[in-house]
Amino acid sequence: MTIPLPMGMRRLPCAAMARALPGLLALLVLSPLPAQAAQAADAPAYLSQSDANTLWTLIAAILVMFMQAGFAFVEAGLTRAKNAGNIIMKNFLDFAAGAPVFFLIGFGLMFGTTVDGLIGWSDFALGARDASTPDGQWAFTFLFFQTVFAATAATIVSGAIAERTRFGAYILMSMVVTGFIYPVSGHWAWGGLFGNEGGWLAAMGFADFAGSTVVHSVGGWVALAGAIVVGPRIGKYSKDGTPRSIHGHSLPLAALGVFILWFGWFGFNPGSTTTANGTIGYIAVNTCLAGCTGMLGAMVSVWLKYGKPDVSMSMNGALAGLVGITAGCFEVSPVGALLIGFGAGVLVVLSILFIDKVLKIDDPVGAVSVHGVCGAYGTLMVGLFAAPGYGGITGLFYGGGSAQLVTQAIGVVSVFAWSFGAGLVLFTLLKLITGVRVTPEEELKGLDIAEHGSEAYSGFQIFSNE
Repeated sequence: MTIPLPMGMRRLPCAAMARALPGLLALLVLSPLPAQAAQAADAPAYLSQSDANTLWTLIAAILVMFMQAGFAFVEAGLTRAKNAGNIIMKNFLDFAAGAPVFFLIGFGLMFGTTVDGLIGWSDFALGARDASTPDGQWAFTFLFFQTVFAATAATIVSGAIAERTRFGAYILMSMVVTGFIYPVSGHWAWGGLFGNEGGWLAAMGFADFAGSTVVHSVGGWVALAGAIVVGPRIGKYSKDGTPRSIHGHSLPLAALGVFILWFGWFGFNPGSTTTANGTIGYIAVNTCLAGCTGMLGAMVSVWLKYGKPDVSMSMNGALAGLVGITAGCFEVSPVGALLIGFGAGVLVVLSILFIDKVLKIDDPVGAVSVHGVCGAYGTLMVGLFAAPGYGGITGLFYGGGSAQLVTQAIGVVSVFAWSFGAGLVLFTLLKLITGVRVTPEEELKGLDIAEHGSEAYSGFQIFSNE
């Protein structure tokens, strides 16, 4: 039997029609309608992994840049009102003068093609990079991220030499730290992050994920050298060497600075992945927990010693915990982060008291202790607390042996020798060439008026209730 069809069409047997019908129906169902085809053409493209990496790294860099405000507020709040404007200017200039120098010189020294694992020597000002290509675009993103880290290292020095340093000498110091001292030791540990061969410390297996030593200790050790060369503030020590407390003018301002720094640290540590992946979650958890227990450790320590939970010491404890976890935030477990942070909080109190009372070095904000000492401590703790299942190494407490701890110690000592030694040479040269300290009259008047011709709190009466 056959079915009549319109003239001109081939007649098919019923059996053949039956066999062909399912295929015709499937073709009709699967073929997109015009409206569906238009919607498919308008559908947004998903974010690629490389674009996600760029976006995450840029966001993290912006958070770290905002930490400059935190440093400015902490330092200004913990020092006297007559110097607040000077401190603000120094923190601005760390970035404004340091970023161009790092772009032109520092980045190439730190991330360029290695020369015997000691220093980089290419990619100055990223001259060979094409910003129209994905590789070039990533290169400029990476440059920006590393620039804000360099500014952090320089601004740490400001607090230790606050209230008595010449502004011009400070700018020169900041540029040398950003353009030379920080990049050289940075190349040893991080020189391979840009795709070139790394430095000698990295080849040994030294682990400093986000910069407890590479960033914070470098700033802290240069700050120690500066505080030694510049000398203590007028009235800090009596004739018999007894230290006197010189109170800051605004704890609320300092507290705001600590909160900003803590907030920015979630760009500092998780952002150091420079990759948008799941590890940023536990890195953020480790960062948070260490900051919390750092504050608790400092608060308990100073409470037991003096009978009261001192505010500024407690806030420095939070910063100490954050510095301490920065090296191992990728390598340790949250339990390890709790312990590292608490230890840093106790250590920062002991270190501040030792530097002030025994060494008799005047560090108005505790920068050497928070960043130098606790940065070294946190780097060593990686050799103990690095846990399986987190990073790529295993510490002594988890059966990994002592080899990693020895490597960490070599890195800590080497970076101390370089940054402290270079800092001493730098400040000594500045003292001879330009002078590093204001006159006693200018120091007593305050650097806002003496150095900048204006007051931070013009028209306000600053008083004490004692």
